Amino acid sequence: MESCGKVPASPVDLVHLERQTMGDRQLQSEVLNLLAEQARSTSLRVGSASPEERAAMAHGLKGAARGVGAFALADCADALEREPEVEQHRKRLEQAVAEFLNFLLRWEQQP
Repeated sequence: MESCGKVPASPVDLVHLERQTMGDRQLQSEVLNLLAEQARSTSLRVGSASPEERAAMAHGLKGAARGVGAFALADCADALEREPEVEQHRKRLEQAVAEFLNFLLRWEQQP
């Protein structure tokens, strides 16, 4: 189910993240921060990228996001990968990145 453009309950499916990391909070932090770096980089570069470059960046981000349970972000990346020339997909991806980064800030403040 595609969730790009819809507001998810949480930008990250924490049950999925728990399964993928076997409940290791330090590992969760590492993988979420790696995704954050990739998401920031993609968001900064995608606006000036060619359609081919947009599709390639979106493809990489999609896989990384799905791996940690950031399914809304992955769906937005998938939409941009499929139709890299559609400006609305780029805008939605940038919004999903911002939502993910805000989630990460809040998540890291939890004990």
